[in-house]
Amino acid sequence: MAKGSGSSQDSAPASARDAIIAALLELAGERHWEDIPITDIAARANVSLSTFREFFPSKGAVLAAFTRKIDKIVLDGSGPPKADEAPKDRLSEVLLRRLDALKPYRPGLESISEWSLRDPFGAAALNRETVNSMRFMLEAAGIDSEGPVGVVKLQGLAFAWRHVLTTWFTDDSPDLAATKTVLEHELSRGSSVLARVEDVGRLTAPLFSIARSFLDRRRSSLHETGGDDNTPTAF
Repeated sequence: MAKGSGSSQDSAPASARDAIIAALLELAGERHWEDIPITDIAARANVSLSTFREFFPSKGAVLAAFTRKIDKIVLDGSGPPKADEAPKDRLSEVLLRRLDALKPYRPGLESISEWSLRDPFGAAALNRETVNSMRFMLEAAGIDSEGPVGVVKLQGLAFAWRHVLTTWFTDDSPDLAATKTVLEHELSRGSSVLARVEDVGRLTAPLFSIARSFLDRRRSSLHETGGDDNTPTAF
């Protein structure tokens, strides 16, 4: 009996969290983002304002949680990358699964996308979330997302994804033919650009190695002499 009670208690927070996320997306499909106060989200989710605050500091945080929820759905449905498939084809499959996961929320997502066009700060926040999601979409497709070239891949894919979504919002065909055409075009163009970026990366790699070696020697020298090293260091 106690075990059953504990299970119920464990599911309650998750249920409230999911209800808040669903409420925000529902309301976003009914009105502008700017016209959705937190109190209305809590009321639609049938939770108190206190419960809302327990889970989220803002409605932007709710949207970020929604994005992570979609990431998880896609990643849970992803197996090991198939070595006999081209990377572009693997990525296309991953992104099509993402569209499947997003389908129930399309009206709300279209409204939020329109809001981002009106609000540059909102657009920047959405771009950060998109870049983070695309990192995992690339990894799910077996495509490396690290290093300077990885940064180009991530931001390029984020821009491409926005173009795909713009078409998807109005694509009512059962097979999403228009959306798939745009996706294929964007991924093909991205592959071409990336090939050139990787060529540049290979050419400049020796220069980066020399610079890194110089900085390492400088840090070692400063450490031995007790000097201060003001060179910024990435964690």
